[in-house]
Amino acid sequence: MSDNTQGLGLKTGSAALRAGVELLSSMRFAISLLTVICIASVIGTVLKQHEPAVNYVNQFGPFWAELFGALQLNAVYSAWWFLLILAFLVTSTSLCIARNTPKILTDLKVYKENIREQSLKAFHHKAEADLNEPAEAEARRIGTMLAGGGWKVRLQQRDTAAGPGTGWMVAAKAGAANKLGYIAAHSAIVLVCVGGLLDGDLIVRGQMLLLGKSPYQGGGLIADVKPEHRLSERNPTFRGNLLVAEGTQSSTAILNQSDGVVLQDLPFAIELKKFIVEHYSTGMPKLFASEIVIHDKATGEKTPARVEVNHPASYKGIEIYQSSFDDGGSHLKLRAVPMAEGAKPFDIEGVVGNSTQLTNKGGGPGSETLTLEFTALRTINVENFGGAGPGAAGVDVRKVDLRESVESRLGAANKTVTKKELRNVGPSVSYKLRDAAGQAREFHNYMLPVDTGDGAPVFLLGVRETPSEPFRYLRVPADDKGSMDGFMRMKATLADPELREVAVRRYVAQAIDASRPDLAEQLRQSASRALALFAGRGTVDGKPTGGLQAVSDFMEANVPEAERSRAGEVLVRILNGTLFEVAQLSRQRAGLSPLPQDDKTQGFMTQAVLSLSDAQIYPAPLVFELTDFTQVQASVFQVARAPGKNVVYLGCALLILGVFAMLYVRERRVWVWLAPRDGDGGRAHAVMALSANRKTMDGDQEFVQLAQKLIGAGTTAPEGTA
Repeated sequence: MSDNTQGLGLKTGSAALRAGVELLSSMRFAISLLTVICIASVIGTVLKQHEPAVNYVNQFGPFWAELFGALQLNAVYSAWWFLLILAFLVTSTSLCIARNTPKILTDLKVYKENIREQSLKAFHHKAEADLNEPAEAEARRIGTMLAGGGWKVRLQQRDTAAGPGTGWMVAAKAGAANKLGYIAAHSAIVLVCVGGLLDGDLIVRGQMLLLGKSPYQGGGLIADVKPEHRLSERNPTFRGNLLVAEGTQSSTAILNQSDGVVLQDLPFAIELKKFIVEHYSTGMPKLFASEIVIHDKATGEKTPARVEVNHPASYKGIEIYQSSFDDGGSHLKLRAVPMAEGAKPFDIEGVVGNSTQLTNKGGGPGSETLTLEFTALRTINVENFGGAGPGAAGVDVRKVDLRESVESRLGAANKTVTKKELRNVGPSVSYKLRDAAGQAREFHNYMLPVDTGDGAPVFLLGVRETPSEPFRYLRVPADDKGSMDGFMRMKATLADPELREVAVRRYVAQAIDASRPDLAEQLRQSASRALALFAGRGTVDGKPTGGLQAVSDFMEANVPEAERSRAGEVLVRILNGTLFEVAQLSRQRAGLSPLPQDDKTQGFMTQAVLSLSDAQIYPAPLVFELTDFTQVQASVFQVARAPGKNVVYLGCALLILGVFAMLYVRERRVWVWLAPRDGDGGRAHAVMALSANRKTMDGDQEFVQLAQKLIGAGTTAPEGTA
């Protein structure tokens, strides 16, 4: 607030107390605190906050994850050390204001009219002139002119060599708001920090420390949570989340803490009548809104309201924001399709958020005890198919447009040459399969086949081991009826050795002339071996023993490198032919007509070969296919009582005014000394000077105009100017 960076100096007390107060009230200490806060804010921006602990372990490793947790870098803005720094910054800035405000207020009242004539001649801006009127008359004229121009003026009468009271000093000042800007800007820092502390976790942590409140780390019903984990309705400040399903109401918000949650009881209950979501023609969301009814607990009054994004509702000083939306317990109907041979499909129903036990349903290893957890239903999935299609990732150098390439990197920041084809691919279901040891995998399956541009519509069956990983998808081709049944029949037929031999004999009968039995037997042996390799024996040590990988491993081990290319082409041709007969045999056994040999069948078979190869490493004995659902929407509201909001608004207003005053208001002082001229007692001689807190070209021009207007004289050019 001043050029002096020293703090407030006490004249009493111990040396340690005086040193501590001096440090706290010094500018260097406040700047150091601001630097630390800036660094902490950068960390809080770069490092994702309030993520599950396992996410930090997966991304950074156990050492750094433990370090982040110990330093609370995963929750910077609610960390005790961050709040402590804010408190110190408030104290330091407040002491700085207390130290400088009296000086500023005193300076605002001082005109410095006692300055000497010789001092005026030493100023950067100075001028002298002889006037036609006596000193008193000229002083009053100059004072009147300055006052009319918005200056505050004081006249002082002095003694000179010409006699008592013959000299007059005109002292004027303007731009006092500049110094007030310092007070406003520094006060704004205090108000913003105080508002942040009020609306942060400081009050909640204080209640935990003084009132015996503690975070809740368990599960179960909200109504069963004990009072030591709940905050009173009279809690002066809080910010929490409230999930309300359609047709239900809730009056308890959840405040997330680093080591659990705290429940905040509200003086009212929110009932969700209807959740509204509108979409653009591309399927992208356009509007989220909730039609709610607020039930007052004390009076029983019902108040309808509508909450939209950026349009909150307010009731009894509590703001209700539309934060997000979720599933409110949709009813799902699933069809369980076993990936293991010999098992039959079955139907199962459930509710999102619930789970059910599966016992001996899959018929394969590890399927005896599984827990199926229904996690999410998404009715709309908008994906970008702009780059889809064969060869979309390739680049033909003969088709590169240099002009388009350059323009794509210039111009507006929102300009792009990437083609977008947004398409809604329909509903999807997410679930988890948890084994007896508690380990779970997450699955994400689409309800309808998706045309990805690869030749045949496919069912996308996603799986991932941890939430930090992206989904990996098994693509199952849809049959002529738009289902996975054709692929599953083909998979079951491939797993039966007797049916594989039937398919091989059919393939050989069509590929070899009956008059050449020697070639037929040789082809039969090659086809049987290739099909058996592709069918495989499951996995050994985590590696598949079937599929295209098994065929590749066999060739590397048994075929010389020079002959692999030609042998591979022959083997792939044989494998494709026998698999086509497997598909025809599976349809025959199901009483269906044979597949026609056309482009559609070729696309189905191409994808089926890849899917049969990948299905052998699918990490679950069952695939759950969404067959029907009844959606129940839920709104996620953020409820907040924020008394510090108005304090922050006031601080922001003061900050704007303070910065504006400091940058655009110049403090100026003008002195004009008037004394009788030697040998001419009827006329006065004027010495004029101007002082400003900043040297600017506007200041130079203003002084020239004032000197000409007040005393009718030119100015003395400042040093270093022409």
